Amino acid sequence: MTAPTWISRGRRNAACLVGIALLLAAPAPAPSSGAPAPRTAVAPAPSGAAHARAGTGVRTLYLVRHGLYDEVDPRDPDVGKHLVPEGREQARLVAERLAALPVRITALHASTMTRARETAEVIAKTLSLRPRLSTDLRECTPPFRPVDFRVRLFRGEQVACRDRIDRAFARYFRPSALRDSSEVLVCHGNVIRYLCCRALGIEPHVWNRMWIANCSLTTIQIRPDGTMKLVGLNDVGHLPPSLQTYAAPPRAPAGAARN
Repeated sequence: MTAPTWISRGRRNAACLVGIALLLAAPAPAPSSGAPAPRTAVAPAPSGAAHARAGTGVRTLYLVRHGLYDEVDPRDPDVGKHLVPEGREQARLVAERLAALPVRITALHASTMTRARETAEVIAKTLSLRPRLSTDLRECTPPFRPVDFRVRLFRGEQVACRDRIDRAFARYFRPSALRDSSEVLVCHGNVIRYLCCRALGIEPHVWNRMWIANCSLTTIQIRPDGTMKLVGLNDVGHLPPSLQTYAAPPRAPAGAARN
């Protein structure tokens, strides 16, 4: 005697429900060797500033652009192009400003170019420090505005410049190893502007959208976790208006700008 139709259908429905329950309870199969692994959330990469080596102290860097110099001197920047009297006075005033800070300057670094060396020597006398010279702090022109014709004409020189300043950034812009420290870097306008871009984590090629005065102070702090803070940019409060200069002295060709 066959079962009624409604009983057969009930049995089939019950079997289907049991099968579905077993499938839901079973663990997910492991992916085969050729199948991609399940995607998991990935923490965002740290900013460029956070790539600095970890430390336990805060490093404060005071970036000083050199004083006004004799640009029309035909000699190369390692022999000639000395500071003019106004430039030496600018160096003296920024040295006094640094000496008046409520911190102890522990190191003085400088570019090997004459104008930077002479500025650093004036500062060194006031702070009782010996300048440490570095070729990585020398003036050059890093890349900017990719569509600019000068980038195409001097691409190799600009890339070499960028690589050199990047070395300086890796060397100086890192946390202090043991305790807080304060250091001075005497260098050039282009170098300071590029380093500021790197410290802020913005596109480095926009460096030429800033101005840096002779013997101005730009202050950057590097914290123990590698993050960087721009504390002050192009501070000229220690200079009277007559010594707040950006370009060549009057006897230089009109429109000539120096970095």
